[in-house]
Amino acid sequence: MSIKDFDRYPLLFGPSPVHELPRLTAHLGGARIWAKREDVNSGLAFGGNKTRKLEYIVPDVLAQGADTLVSVGGVQSNHTRQVAAVAAKLGLKAVLVQEKWVDWDDPVNDKAGNILLSRIMGAEVRLDPAGFDIGIRDSWQQAMDDVRARGGKPYGIPAGASEHPLGGLGFVNWVDELALQERNLGVFFDTIIVCTVTGSTQAGMIAGFAGQNRSRRVVGIDASATLEKTRDQVARITRNTATLIGLDRDIREEEITVLQGWAGDLYGIPVDSTIEAIKLSGRLEGMIIDPVYEGKSMAGLIDLVESGEIGPDSNVLYAHLGGQPALNAYSSLFPA
Repeated sequence: MSIKDFDRYPLLFGPSPVHELPRLTAHLGGARIWAKREDVNSGLAFGGNKTRKLEYIVPDVLAQGADTLVSVGGVQSNHTRQVAAVAAKLGLKAVLVQEKWVDWDDPVNDKAGNILLSRIMGAEVRLDPAGFDIGIRDSWQQAMDDVRARGGKPYGIPAGASEHPLGGLGFVNWVDELALQERNLGVFFDTIIVCTVTGSTQAGMIAGFAGQNRSRRVVGIDASATLEKTRDQVARITRNTATLIGLDRDIREEEITVLQGWAGDLYGIPVDSTIEAIKLSGRLEGMIIDPVYEGKSMAGLIDLVESGEIGPDSNVLYAHLGGQPALNAYSSLFPA
């Protein structure tokens, strides 16, 4: 099988754009840096990397005749916002369990940003005090039981869509999309920088690139602050996805790179390097990134380029996964 053998429900505008970041490149004085922009990939509630994943899950939702999408994430989850948008697009209900994954003292944390958009789109939002974990959640299972008890037919989508059997396919398709863009641009990206938490975005990339037989490094920047658990999940989802698409070789351990150093001590809490990365990206390129995911992966990119860990002859592709609506719940980071 290949990615083309799987049903896909189109939710994106088309291929997400790739563009160079020349002022950031000049500022860092090393590798040539580009971005591929999942933050502008769809007209559904600002899109993002999870919208791409959901393209391969929606056909199964429709085949099962579900009437309610049930998912889980933190209070400011980008994923649950995208699930709410897809439910609205399909004419389905959405039940979203929003757990207290981040101990962030902001009076609008559960009212602004992603959670506000989910409410606007008609989702049933359930606030839950449970803390952060990248695994399967009891609260999510309970929400599905509640939908069944009132006569509905739920379809469960785990956090980040990552533990879903089809969760890695969206970024296998991203790899195929990028190959055509590279040919059109006349550039080869030897290094991909991507934020990693629940794992299926990076996993789909690794599985997809493994079929190309070209020397390329996919560098996951851990933002979970649970490095070993995250790396294990990336490895497992990568291998599951590789099997799904019929890859004719094993995934090698050296293909799975998840680096620590920029997450801080807790998921969702920005550190100094996060804030500086957000400011640098905005002031040099007008590219807005968030304090939970992209601020941390950009901080990793900056340090890896400035230290020479990524060499000056490299072409680096920064995978911008979206998430900017969450900035509204972190306004105290940027006082007037």
